[in-house]
Amino acid sequence: MLTLDKIYHASYVLKEVIRRTDLINAPLINPSAKIWLKPENLQLTGSFKIRGSYYKISQLSSEEKSKGVIACSAGNHAQGVALAATKNGIKSTICLPDCAPISKIEATRRYGADICLVEGVYDDAYRHALELRDKTGSTFIHPFDDEDVIAGQGTIGLELLDQMQEIDAVIVPIGGGGLISGVAYAMKSLNPKIKIYGVQSSGAPSMANSIHNNKIERLSEVKTIADGIAVKEPGQNTFDLCSKYVDDIVTVTDDEVSSAILSLIEQQKLIAEGAGAVSVAAAMFNKVPIEGKNTVCLVSGGNIDVNILDRVIKRGLLTSGRSYMLTVELIDKPGQLLNISRIIADNGGNVIGVHHERANATMDINGCFLRINMETRDFEQIEVIKKALFDAGYHICNHI
Repeated sequence: MLTLDKIYHASYVLKEVIRRTDLINAPLINPSAKIWLKPENLQLTGSFKIRGSYYKISQLSSEEKSKGVIACSAGNHAQGVALAATKNGIKSTICLPDCAPISKIEATRRYGADICLVEGVYDDAYRHALELRDKTGSTFIHPFDDEDVIAGQGTIGLELLDQMQEIDAVIVPIGGGGLISGVAYAMKSLNPKIKIYGVQSSGAPSMANSIHNNKIERLSEVKTIADGIAVKEPGQNTFDLCSKYVDDIVTVTDDEVSSAILSLIEQQKLIAEGAGAVSVAAAMFNKVPIEGKNTVCLVSGGNIDVNILDRVIKRGLLTSGRSYMLTVELIDKPGQLLNISRIIADNGGNVIGVHHERANATMDINGCFLRINMETRDFEQIEVIKKALFDAGYHICNHI
């Protein structure tokens, strides 16, 4: 049974193992609130998962340790279990979905684990891990639905209460629910007035659906850039704890997550993965009532593949009005590109790409298309540039 004593004990066990992550003030995330970040992306292994996995493994008997441990994960729990097992001299086998980022797979291997890639998503890896457990007798380390694991994650709640005296709200990412269960239990037990809000991806809202419908529900599929929280079904323990201690659960889109990742990079110089940035996205896009409140966004992890990061940044630029492409229909004659570029520059835009295309069969024989990719400040500036081009007699026939 989860108790405060267990969470305090976990804090004692982890004292010499984990990094105590500082709170970072982030006033630009949402100017209407007082935002602070808890950067667990700077934790050992790049996420909060080391807390729960290490505490769980520390509580195993000598006999259990001799048989090794097995786990399944989209990546972060895998690294936590691998490092915790290696530090305790225990053999570990980790089942990962084959869609997990290569960087997470290789990091898990470097921490000393044997890797087993399973076709599908987290839930498929979970079933295979249980089969291996039954064959080998290894102890299965559940990524979220285990009281020792939840207690380890709950140490974040104790840290927050110690670091900040007046917290009004905490925004926490949710996959299976282990993190928010521990944080909510610890903080609500000590200060029931604190609001705890959970955030999921709109493409994987398993806990949100379950809580809102008062029963555990399983998704038929999940689709999100936040692979760390792409869980089809929450756990029984986490569902019960969230039902009792979490004030509300909201969802954010992949575009909103991309914008949050971009903001963290530019404003805070922090790299967050999709799962780690959903809390920031919820604050940025006013998904929870935090106006004027001291609010902590828990940035749960930073293990994002660099190839995905490149695509996310580009998507974030588009969705925040920082990058824009428009197509202008023209008569093909000298000076057109110069004139259009000058209008864009005069209104503060920066042309970074140009594609010239001759007319199609439906246009004037001297017609052409000019596709221009430009850097902009925001959507307001985009509208100013478009109006200036229109006033100069240019026809914008398509834009994205």
